[in-house]
Amino acid sequence: MCSTRPGALGPVVAQWLVDAVAARAAQLSVELVPVALGDLNLPFLDEEEHPSSGVYRNEHTRRWSAIAGAADGFIAVTPEYNYGMPATLKNALDYLGAEWAWKPIGFVSYGNTSAGTRSVQHAKQVVTTLRMVPLGATVAIRIGDSVEQGRLRPDAGRDAAGVGLLDELVRVAHALRPMRDRARAAIPSGPLPGSYARRLTPDDAPEVTVLQRCCWVEEALANDTMAIPALHESPEDVREWLASWHTTGLWLDGRLLGMVRTRPVETDWHVGRLAVVPDLRGRGLGRWLLRTAEAAAGPECRRVLLFTGAKSARNIDFYQSEGYQPVPVADLDGTICFAKAGQATGKL
Repeated sequence: MCSTRPGALGPVVAQWLVDAVAARAAQLSVELVPVALGDLNLPFLDEEEHPSSGVYRNEHTRRWSAIAGAADGFIAVTPEYNYGMPATLKNALDYLGAEWAWKPIGFVSYGNTSAGTRSVQHAKQVVTTLRMVPLGATVAIRIGDSVEQGRLRPDAGRDAAGVGLLDELVRVAHALRPMRDRARAAIPSGPLPGSYARRLTPDDAPEVTVLQRCCWVEEALANDTMAIPALHESPEDVREWLASWHTTGLWLDGRLLGMVRTRPVETDWHVGRLAVVPDLRGRGLGRWLLRTAEAAAGPECRRVLLFTGAKSARNIDFYQSEGYQPVPVADLDGTICFAKAGQATGKL
């Protein structure tokens, strides 16, 4: 909510929007975070460093950075002041840099003659410079037609437009996610041109489920068994273990190409679920993922352990070429355990 003028219509419009889209947001697993610029108490831009540096000396800037940086998209509820957006919105945008990149922004405007649409046109020129993506869907509220005694009249069409705005915001936010991932700091490049790696979260469960079912069919055929958990896990099962394992995913143009998960168990470093999409095998992706997993082991690690089917000849050859040796482990039931010395023994 952009207006800070006492008695402004902004809080009423913002509350209408939250109420109108709350049920749809729940269906889409979207968290709505209402923010009033007036509550942030942002003075006119007072940071010494350029916003593109990301160096923020003031607590109000760091607080605003945390809010904007955590969001995947925005809806600005804005009035029109003299053919333009409020100075409060322009100031809030000017404070930050990387936090805006590759995120969609929609607008709910309100006003008299133009229903606030000139404010939106003004804002779109600014947000595109910040590498934001303004939506085509908007909601424009003409005060004279919609407001009675300080309240918005009920309007099913306006409610539907608000839901449509949220739907488009979510679609575009998902489409832009690869761009946001690449823009964030400390995300390493992958082995293929344009690929990158990031930690997978429970929200990636659908993509991980598909990858697993593509990759472990060959394992099942080689070992003449369907008793392979990766083939049978539901997205809910995958979501659960993604929350407890550190899982690195390799991405290219929004496609999950491969993954590997790791976690410490006492002084051992367990590596699992190493997978690469079948059409890209033989191009070094699995080796890159395995070495990435090994490099994440802490200095206390004595052994790196991984497991594969006893008849998975390709996997066995690959692991041995990377320095792994079979070790006896009881009750593996058709599975071989491989080990490699960790950092605590001076090798990795």
